Amino acid sequence: MSGGFMDQAYTKIAGGVTAAKGFLASAVSCGIKNPTSDRLDLALIFSEDPCTSAGTFTTNRVKAAPVRVSQSNLRKGDVRAIIANSGNANACTGLQGIRDAHAMCDGVAKPLGLKRTEIAVASTGVIGLPMPMMRITPHYDSLIQGLNPKSGPDVAAAIITSDTHAKECAISFMIGQHRVRIGGCVKGAGMISPSMATMLCFITTDAAISSENLRKATLECVEESFNRITIDGDMSTNDTVLVLANGASEMPNIRRNSSQCKLFRAALKLVMLELAKAVVRDGERVTKFVTVNVLGARTYLDAKKVAEAVCKSALVKSSWNGGDPNWGRIIHAVGYSRARIREELIDIHLDEKPACLGGLQAPTPMDELRAIVAKPEFTITIHLNQGLADYTMYSSDLSPEYIDFNRSEYAYWKQARKDGLV
Repeated sequence: MSGGFMDQAYTKIAGGVTAAKGFLASAVSCGIKNPTSDRLDLALIFSEDPCTSAGTFTTNRVKAAPVRVSQSNLRKGDVRAIIANSGNANACTGLQGIRDAHAMCDGVAKPLGLKRTEIAVASTGVIGLPMPMMRITPHYDSLIQGLNPKSGPDVAAAIITSDTHAKECAISFMIGQHRVRIGGCVKGAGMISPSMATMLCFITTDAAISSENLRKATLECVEESFNRITIDGDMSTNDTVLVLANGASEMPNIRRNSSQCKLFRAALKLVMLELAKAVVRDGERVTKFVTVNVLGARTYLDAKKVAEAVCKSALVKSSWNGGDPNWGRIIHAVGYSRARIREELIDIHLDEKPACLGGLQAPTPMDELRAIVAKPEFTITIHLNQGLADYTMYSSDLSPEYIDFNRSEYAYWKQARKDGLV
């Protein structure tokens, strides 16, 4: 985590999704993808007190069953628990997939004293395979019995797929006289693109905030964090961000548009942005973390178009992987972004060094530019010099190893055939 935590009176704390008061969690191994594996792959998050809740989901028109079920449950009211699995996305599985997602909610709802609609469900893994419910169902009891306030890290571990490590974040800060906590975890490494990046993210807080205020804050913070990252330009069927607030800090309810609301929103954004950046840094076989700042655009939309074009360009990302400071590839992406630009006004800097000024080669020695792009993290600033709008995105390189890693996924179908699922 950055030093900004201390600068802004935020304190880094341990615990992930159980850092906030009143939240319990557990995780178990079911062998969902591989019955011989003992890795954690089924997790449960539960609030001891009633919650307000909010969520955002994939904008892909092909939506996984758990996305449809969770969206439906949130429309009916607030959720108080989340059950999630890795190893199988339960996507493109038809009516049976919906039934299986409902069954996962039912499996924990009654023992927790909740209605089915008070449970959100999330899944991640291979698309198109039926859920192996015969391996999940026997573990509901142990999942519930294992609930405790220290298993946040287990949830983070249970939801990863191609990630190289679990990713979580938690902070505490003051709102008035009350100490408030926000904690969360995220999974995601491939199929990452804005418009909800492909990932699962669960965030909990003991702040007291209405459902309406929480939904508004969640939408705004997702737009400024998870919708600002891209690894490979792909978008999944299962993207889910869920935020639960239980008020266990005993603070007064946060009023809309108050200074307390602004403080809470800033803290929520901080947690989401840290988790979003962690997704990019752990991208599938990436070697570079690149911040792209677009400045001086006529409008916000123009700035966004330029940033997305550059960050999604396979040519640009390949040059980053090779340590090539090829600003020509950057400016060509700017040109086809459909933003309103003037070639002769464009400046491009790598970190603080100018690579392009006024649409022409800058006098910076090439060795200095190469040294910047050779670093694991660097910043590209594109100044359009046409207005006051700006936009920032976080991206990565594209490596030969990424292609090799994603060449085949069909080994998973062999186990499904053994299980009689396909």
